[in-house]
Amino acid sequence: MKSTTNYFLSEKYLYIPLSGIKIPKLIYGTAWKKNKTKELVLSAISNGFRAIDTACQPKHYQENLVGEAIETLISQKIISRENLYIQTKFTSLDGQDLSQPLPYNKEGNLTDQVRQSIQKSLDNLQTNYLDCLLLHSPMKTWEETYEVWRVFEEYVKNKTIKQIGISNIYVLPQLEKLFEKADIKPSVVQNRFYMKTGYDKEIRKFCKENGILYQSFWTLTANDHILENAKTIEIAEKYNKTPAQIFFKYVLQLGIAPLTGTSNENHMKEDLEVLEMEDLQEDEIHHFNIFIDGL
Repeated sequence: MKSTTNYFLSEKYLYIPLSGIKIPKLIYGTAWKKNKTKELVLSAISNGFRAIDTACQPKHYQENLVGEAIETLISQKIISRENLYIQTKFTSLDGQDLSQPLPYNKEGNLTDQVRQSIQKSLDNLQTNYLDCLLLHSPMKTWEETYEVWRVFEEYVKNKTIKQIGISNIYVLPQLEKLFEKADIKPSVVQNRFYMKTGYDKEIRKFCKENGILYQSFWTLTANDHILENAKTIEIAEKYNKTPAQIFFKYVLQLGIAPLTGTSNENHMKEDLEVLEMEDLQEDEIHHFNIFIDGL
C-alpha cells in the first residue's frame, strides 16, 4: 500500500494518510511529570497545545492527572473534547513498576489486561473515546504483539479508538510484519529520534511510503550535538529563534510530529511559535540532513 497524499494539511496540523485523521503538528508529552502533571497540562493546553501524549503506566505517567486537567478546561469551556487529540498507550507488565498499583490484573491473560488497561485509560482521561492508542513497545514475541493488536482492532471497529499505532519499534521487519498481518494497519509510529538508531531512516521511509505518521521523542534531549553546532546557532540567529526552535522546524518539514515535554511555560510558547515560522531554505535543510541522514 503506497500513499501519495501530502502529510501537510495546514500550518498547525498534519494529515495521517492511512487513517484520514488530522493531528496537531506539535504534541505535548507528559512523561515524568509526576504530581506536576495537571498544572503542566493545564499550561500546555492554555498556551495552545491541542495534542496530549500520555500512557497507562504509573511508573512514568500520571494519566489520571492528565484527565483532571482536560476535564477542568472542558468544564470551564476553554476547550472542547473534539478540539483535543488525546493519545495514550498500553504498557505490558515488563514496562510496569510492580510495586505500584497496576492498571490491570497482573495474573490475568494478556487479552484481558489490554481491555482493562483501555478501560482504565478512558476512566483516567474522563472520555468515552481515544484519538490514538499506542502499544508502548513490541511484546516479547510476535504472537503476543499480534494478540494485543487484535484487541486494539476491536476498539477501532466499535469506534472507541480512532486509530492505533506502536512505539519504541526500531527493527524494520517487525513493523513490516505488523503492517502486513494487521487488519487495521498502524497509523502512528512513535520512536526516539536519535543517532543510536540512525534516526530511524529506513523506518521513516517505510512510514512515509505507507501513510503512517512518524512521531519523535527525545527530539531535543538526544541531540545536543546538533543544537550546539555553530552552523545551527548561525541559522537560529538569522531567524531570531533558538536552536531548539530551528531544529523543531526542520523536523516538522520532514513530516514528523515531534513531542515536547518541556516544563517551562516560556519554552512551551517558543515551541508553538515554530508553527508560525517560514520554512527553512534548502541549504539550511541540507545542514541538518548531514546529521540525520548522513548526506
